[in-house]
Amino acid sequence: DLQICQHRAPTCCTKKMEESYQAAVRRERTQNIQALNFELKYMIVGHITAFQEAFESLLRVAENRTSSLFEAAYRPMAKEAAEPVKELFTDLSLYILGAETTVESAVWRFFDSLFPLVYSRLINPGITDLSEDYTECLRLTRQDINPFGRYSKNLVTELSKSLWTSRLLSQALSLGIEVINTTEHAALTKECSRALVRMQYCPHCQGLTLIRPCAGYCLNVMRGCLASVAELDAPWRDFIGTLEYLAGAAGAAHGPEAALAGIRNALNDAVLHAQLNGPQLSATVDKVCGQPKRQEGNLSSDTIVPVKEVTETQMLVMAHTSLNSKRREFINYMKRSRTFYASIAERLCDGDLVMRDSSTCWNGEDVV
Repeated sequence: DLQICQHRAPTCCTKKMEESYQAAVRRERTQNIQALNFELKYMIVGHITAFQEAFESLLRVAENRTSSLFEAAYRPMAKEAAEPVKELFTDLSLYILGAETTVESAVWRFFDSLFPLVYSRLINPGITDLSEDYTECLRLTRQDINPFGRYSKNLVTELSKSLWTSRLLSQALSLGIEVINTTEHAALTKECSRALVRMQYCPHCQGLTLIRPCAGYCLNVMRGCLASVAELDAPWRDFIGTLEYLAGAAGAAHGPEAALAGIRNALNDAVLHAQLNGPQLSATVDKVCGQPKRQEGNLSSDTIVPVKEVTETQMLVMAHTSLNSKRREFINYMKRSRTFYASIAERLCDGDLVMRDSSTCWNGEDVV
């Protein structure tokens, strides 16, 4: 009653044993592909973590540089500006990690929050009544009167252009993990399962437990079983090419590091522009939002603290170098995995599965 290991000689197998063998080859195939995938998956997961850590470090340095600008040059609004600055960099971090948000909305939300502070602390430092309604009016007015000139739009353009590469790289790495996980659990066809049993376990039915499959026979069986997985070869090569492109774009002169480093100067230019146009802005705001209460007399100004620009620049360079180094190391490894899906059958037949240094092997029918 054997269905797979039929042989003219006497056999020590039963139909139930054949069923056990089929369960065994399914389990072994999954384990063998997992073992092959492990190094590649480990490398990608490790890089996702390292990439995120390095980028978070870069964001923190850029955030600190931006905060120090307000503390040094715009002390009257530094404390209140801390929260909008923090929100801006949190939004940028979430965008890079793939959240459903845009750089444009994050930057405009920041400038909406910044304008009431610039207006009430720098342009009109005598304002005492900054009610929620008045603040909201200032936020809405910002969109119409453009107090920060071209500098705010330039920042949106620069960050949008530069950060998309990091976002896509992060998404591409997650996609790579998904592809690898899917191939590990690809279902075996009935024909493949029977072919693997015939190759690996039918010799056992003749008592030939030490005889292993012939190398060519193993390759034929594995290629047939893995035909659907091997079809990933061309898309996988394209995927590696895309990773190379994204990593190159992310590490370019106008990449995300340069854009994040430039936020501080862009904001400084934007605030100075608003201050220089203070009288015109005040006239427009008074018409739209009304005149707020003002405090009479001399207004005290805080002392300006010099910014530790050198230290912060060094930290930014270090974070940038670390991120670039991780990218290069990862891409060099991924290049070596170009043929991963093309050679998967050969790799599964390598090692202990087939007979290498022997004059006899199993060809699916008999010992040859």
